[in-house]
Amino acid sequence: MKAMILAAGRGERLRPLTDTQPKPLVAVGPYTLIEWHIVRLVAAGIRELVINLSYRGDQIRDHLGEGQAYGANIRYSAEGEPPLETGGGIFQALPLLGAEPFLVVNGDIWTDFPYAQLQATGTLAHLVMVDNPEHHPQGDFYLDEGQINDQGQGRRLTYSGIGIYTRELFAACSPGRFPLAPLLRDAIRQGQVSGEYYPGEWLDIGTLERLEQLRRQVSEAQA
Repeated sequence: MKAMILAAGRGERLRPLTDTQPKPLVAVGPYTLIEWHIVRLVAAGIRELVINLSYRGDQIRDHLGEGQAYGANIRYSAEGEPPLETGGGIFQALPLLGAEPFLVVNGDIWTDFPYAQLQATGTLAHLVMVDNPEHHPQGDFYLDEGQINDQGQGRRLTYSGIGIYTRELFAACSPGRFPLAPLLRDAIRQGQVSGEYYPGEWLDIGTLERLEQLRRQVSEAQA
């Protein structure tokens, strides 16, 4: 399976750190945010990687190269400015991702999710769901016996930013800038999105406070 790491965002909420560097290159312990993803994907046997670029994308390309230092093969999808949003970015990268279902990982999350266990399920998309963080208490979707729903009973969960997607999800799309969420909601209404719950470590690195929380956590783990 190939994987795409989403790395085109501007990281406005991490300013001033991101005034001079892209968010994926912010350091956390021995690695940058994006290197943590690469190392864990390679450890899971996923070596064919695609990274989308926009804001200060040349810095990411220069830092990672073609991936040999990590045991990976990295290809890049340059979007220019402004970035194409998640849907448009994935759509542009489809020629690099091939015909089979592919993994997509948000570049601004931290997780110890075991990528090796993730498999396509025959649906248009498969989402990894996590407990709702304090900053997103309302969650995103319901997970009911492996099916993602917009309506349901019990507690809604948060989409982790880890999922498997198929080319068919984007069949009606055209090149350009567009979000992913409407595509997912259409597929959910068709009963074509499966999901799983992950109770392990996960953090959305959306603010300076959460970045410092993660840095302390990594430092304590390595002490």
